[in-house]
Amino acid sequence: MAPVRLRHPKGVSTLQVDFDSTVLDLQQQIFSVSEIPPSAQDLKTGYPPKPLTGVIPDLPVSSLGLVAGDQLIVTQKAGAGSAPPPVHASTRPPLPHDPGANIINPPASIPASHGAFSDAFGASPSAGVNAGAGDGPDYVPTDGGYLVHRIVPDDNSCLFSSVALVFEQDMSKAPKIRQLVADAIRNDAETWSEVILGRPRNDYISTILSPNSWGGAIELSIVAAHYRTEIASIDVETGRVDYFSPPAGQATTGNRVLLIYSGIHYDAAVIAPEVGAPAEWCMSIVPVVGEGDSDPMIAALKKLAEKLRAKKAYTNTATFDLKCEICGKGLKGEKEARSHASETGHTSFGEF
Repeated sequence: MAPVRLRHPKGVSTLQVDFDSTVLDLQQQIFSVSEIPPSAQDLKTGYPPKPLTGVIPDLPVSSLGLVAGDQLIVTQKAGAGSAPPPVHASTRPPLPHDPGANIINPPASIPASHGAFSDAFGASPSAGVNAGAGDGPDYVPTDGGYLVHRIVPDDNSCLFSSVALVFEQDMSKAPKIRQLVADAIRNDAETWSEVILGRPRNDYISTILSPNSWGGAIELSIVAAHYRTEIASIDVETGRVDYFSPPAGQATTGNRVLLIYSGIHYDAAVIAPEVGAPAEWCMSIVPVVGEGDSDPMIAALKKLAEKLRAKKAYTNTATFDLKCEICGKGLKGEKEARSHASETGHTSFGEF
């Protein structure tokens, strides 16, 4: 059995697929969560999403070329009738008296939960990506849809929330990201020494587990290694893209996620198939297909940053005014904030 991610009109599900079973078995699994019958299923995979070819019910799933971790997208074919209503326990047909009779007793419908995706993308699944004229998130077109600025809460966990959104599709898992960072530091004293961390290791670990502490390059490096996936973070003010890659020699996924940094705040960038698409149809992990601007997603990320820069959606960290939320001391810029944190261990700051 191997996990295959399925995006469907009701949300997102992870199927456990036996690649030796038939394609029809897979279609029945898809039907059980999407309520789209096999004959009406329009299946796509990859990025940009492309139609899945060779869908022959009697062949094994392996004939489709899928591998563990792939993503499928299912929609209902144009002109296809709607799926039959779910059969609930109270309305199931009675079992036949003849035990040899060939009657299938369908399972009760289990409604898909949208809560995780509502939390992850900051809107209900039915809300459009650019819902509300003029007040929706910024976006730019790409070859496969639109690159959308996905805003996370403006708190001291924005980096962890953004990372949880792109890797876990659920920003509420920010504490999980903090924990994996703390565990990585705790388990590798050679790489994450006191010299690298700039403070005692135990102090750094306890601080990073606090929901009020910020994260930065160290945390992004650890996350990239954990997920074996590159992180590209663009600075809105300068347009500079910083790449955080898994360590040399480590097997990687060949994929990348995209973050947006305003100077004091991290957000995510995700791919929507069309303007106004439900949030649960957005993709947050894309393949690396080139270096720098030769990669269409990096080129799109830079265009998105240009739009944000034109709106002054950034903060100059060298000159902005901060206040230590612990002792109340006023500070000028990131340099003074870092110095204050090093001297006092205080890591919770707010902007005046």
